Amino acid sequence: MRVLQDPLIGPECRAMFEEGEVDDRFLMILFLMLERLRNNSSWKPYLDMLPSTFGNPLWFTDDELLELKGTTLYRATELQNLMKGISICCREKRLLSLYEDKAKGLVQKLLILDGDLEIEVCFEDFLWANSDIQSSLNHDSGVSHSDISAGDLIDGKDEERSKVPGVDGQSNETVWVEGLVPGIDFCNHNLKAVATWEVDGTGMTIGVPQSMYLLSAEKTPFQMEKEITISYGNKGNEELLYLYGFVIDNNPDEYLMVHYPVEAIQNVPFADSKMQLLEAQKAEMRCLLPKRLLAHGFFPEGATSNDNNGKGKAEKICSFSWSGQRRMPSYINKLVFPEEFLTALRTIAMQEDELFKVTSFLEELVGSEGVRQPTDTEVKTAVWEACGDSGALQLLFDLLQTKVMDLEENSGTEDCDTELLEKAQDVKNVEQCESKDTDEPGHYKLMSRNTWSSIVYRKGQKQLARLFLKEAEHALHLSLSEGG
Repeated sequence: MRVLQDPLIGPECRAMFEEGEVDDRFLMILFLMLERLRNNSSWKPYLDMLPSTFGNPLWFTDDELLELKGTTLYRATELQNLMKGISICCREKRLLSLYEDKAKGLVQKLLILDGDLEIEVCFEDFLWANSDIQSSLNHDSGVSHSDISAGDLIDGKDEERSKVPGVDGQSNETVWVEGLVPGIDFCNHNLKAVATWEVDGTGMTIGVPQSMYLLSAEKTPFQMEKEITISYGNKGNEELLYLYGFVIDNNPDEYLMVHYPVEAIQNVPFADSKMQLLEAQKAEMRCLLPKRLLAHGFFPEGATSNDNNGKGKAEKICSFSWSGQRRMPSYINKLVFPEEFLTALRTIAMQEDELFKVTSFLEELVGSEGVRQPTDTEVKTAVWEACGDSGALQLLFDLLQTKVMDLEENSGTEDCDTELLEKAQDVKNVEQCESKDTDEPGHYKLMSRNTWSSIVYRKGQKQLARLFLKEAEHALHLSLSEGG
């Protein structure tokens, strides 16, 4: 909105925006790029403090990016938009095209109008603004977003938004808009943040309506010369590295993403019927497995959690058996995997006789004439009663085993990563970080911060993949032993 209202660039941008030629992100990139180039910009003190380089994987060298190979983040970096399938090469071409077609000429024209005749506009300025926008928009006020994967991040589902009452013309409405927040975006992330940020909607707190301020989160008086940190939310290293370019060693909010490829369903028996059942159940084809789930599993050693110890899971599953033909498994309260994902795996792994049973169950319920459509819960019930857990758990075991193999194929086991990290003596000083990659015994080449972050991230992924594989294997053995 500030861009569209700007007297210099507003008219041109509004015309492009109303015609659908550009989106709100482009407008912010354009504004940041232009203000950085202008000699007389009132934003210069702020812009001079913004970083000139970035540590997220989109800025990694080819060698640094290879350290991520086998991880979800590697694929996410290769495909800036997983849903649209844009590769890194295509992404750069797309950004270059956007720069050449829309930004370059407009910025040059506006600079001339502003009297800055000698300034040359280059593609690097556009890339800088694009990266600053991405990192700044994703600061969080401390709300948990642990259900977000790298694919979601690329789609921008976790962007910083600010409440602006009345912008839609109704004073009682609140509309969320994206925006840069100079000052607050300088705060680093900490698991134990010393401050939160608040919106001063009326201006009663600091005298400026719709402004923002920092609020101490400490119970004791704030210590002078202490860094003010905020929480970006309960984010795993996958999110932290992709959005901000840093990781947390032993991150308690780490998670593993597991998915069943949609395209693979076409190759399973009775694919069309199973696709209909998946749709009817609103089944999830992927799941996020937070580290904290392990605290309620079969092997909880060392795991921590703040939730309700899995209470309520058994009651939810118990409602699935209306005929009583299938007994509730003894392990139900120890099963750490989301029911929505197991629902999808049960359907995909279904055998011909089980598919026939599901059809029969549903006909009994709604009649052969199909007087009404069964609900998603009723379809889930029929599928569970016909299939049990063993087929789903076998498929889950296979997916996790493949995940482990993918992670270890290029960089070895978790122990290999631990050995590399032990040789990185001081990650705060890149010049002192070392790697075992050298030709001379007893000497080590420098390890970049990006490489160190990649190793920490992939090590955590390998650890979680192994732990959840162990959970799936034990659950599968129990299911088979109980006739599941």
